[in-house]
Amino acid sequence: MEDSTIRDTLALERTRLANERTFLAYIRTALALIAGSAVLFQFFSAQPPYLIAAWLLIVGGGCVLLVGLMRFLHVKKRLRH
Repeated sequence: MEDSTIRDTLALERTRLANERTFLAYIRTALALIAGSAVLFQFFSAQPPYLIAAWLLIVGGGCVLLVGLMRFLHVKKRLRH
């Protein structure tokens, strides 16, 4: 293999790994939001404003996860071509 081919292959692999790390960060953020809502449900279930905030955190966590998945798949598809 020539130098430029090796360099291009390694750059592509680094980009793939960076894409996976970014996806894992999206997952971690979504789980943190959902865990925060679980805390609100557990300790403040009698107070309506906290229930609304908890539901918003669940929706936000789901949206973050969905955006992360869509971004991951989009970048993965572009890297194949």
